Amino acid sequence: MALTMIPPLVRPPLETMAAVTSTARQKALSLNLDQRAYGTLAEIGAGQEVARWFFQAGGAAGTVAKSISAYDMAVSDALYGPAERYVSRQRLGAMLEHEFTQLVNGLGRLRGDTTNFFAFADTVAIRSYRHPENGRGWVGIRFQTRPREQASEIIIHVHLLDSSSTRQQEALGVLGVNLIYGASAHHREVPTLIGSLMGELSRERIEVDMIKLSGPAFGEVDHRLVSLQLVEQRLTDAAMFTAAGEVVQPSEVLHKRPVLVERGSFRPAARLTVDLLEHAREQFMLEPEVRGEQPVVLAEITRAIWSSPAALTIRTSWPGQISCAPWASTLSSPASSRITSWPNTWPPIRIRRSGSPWACPACERSPTRNTTPICLAASSSRSAVYSSVA
Repeated sequence: MALTMIPPLVRPPLETMAAVTSTARQKALSLNLDQRAYGTLAEIGAGQEVARWFFQAGGAAGTVAKSISAYDMAVSDALYGPAERYVSRQRLGAMLEHEFTQLVNGLGRLRGDTTNFFAFADTVAIRSYRHPENGRGWVGIRFQTRPREQASEIIIHVHLLDSSSTRQQEALGVLGVNLIYGASAHHREVPTLIGSLMGELSRERIEVDMIKLSGPAFGEVDHRLVSLQLVEQRLTDAAMFTAAGEVVQPSEVLHKRPVLVERGSFRPAARLTVDLLEHAREQFMLEPEVRGEQPVVLAEITRAIWSSPAALTIRTSWPGQISCAPWASTLSSPASSRITSWPNTWPPIRIRRSGSPWACPACERSPTRNTTPICLAASSSRSAVYSSVA
């Protein structure tokens, strides 16, 4: 009798399955069958809605090492340490740290060479009889993209906008599956990862107003540009970050604080801009409700200003050479030269005077003699204009 050898089933990587994996059930099933990602799901505040998708899809033993809901505050504190607020970024961080460390310590020796470990966690407050307002919470995942790799992390803050607690729970479950799947399949393409969070959801149901990526899966990402993707893809109406570039969730900064906002294009932020803000602050501090408090000072800029340009234009009124990459270009008076590269920094690099001669603060290089100093003058169109300054 002739025997026919049947080749083993080779399952395509998640990246190639993304196009046909559109629903939460399909995503959960593909993760269960892939058997490379293996981890813990810890959920507080809205049931175990994320874990439910993996169990109902079938084959959950391939993905779920443990699911847990530490609802009792004493139990939660015993596991993750005490917290001033249970729905907070700090509590989420403690959950991810505890669950991921426990998972790796317990299973790393047995299957660490073949497994990408992950820990998913959420801590949320949903609509209830006593609290009829919209739900909100923190959701995150700590994960490996390769066995034994240092962990990467995605943290988001979400508002749940459905009118019933049941619908809010359902939305949170779908969002959690989207996040776990996105971390596995889309971590190489950050815009795709962010867009995938809204699979089977809409802005009428959910808003994501903060995201922070960290770890080797994302390299040296600019967190400001990542946050602006939330606005670009309409997951939220506004993103906030500090002057140092740290991503913040608005309520963390604005809660019970007086706020002074200056709107503008800041093309560039000139001395007049600063003077206006300082005088406005002096007047603001005289208000009876503000006296004795330190206001939060914000600069607001619209999405049209920071949209990536199709091309950049450098204008100069005299001959000069810009030697600092990525703008290496010889300019001739009085014509303008056009370049199509867009630096992966925001705000864009400004050349400023630092002693003598002119020096670039980004690379600390001193441009060559006769170099034209430039500063940003961003337009509201799809292009940005760099104007020469003396």
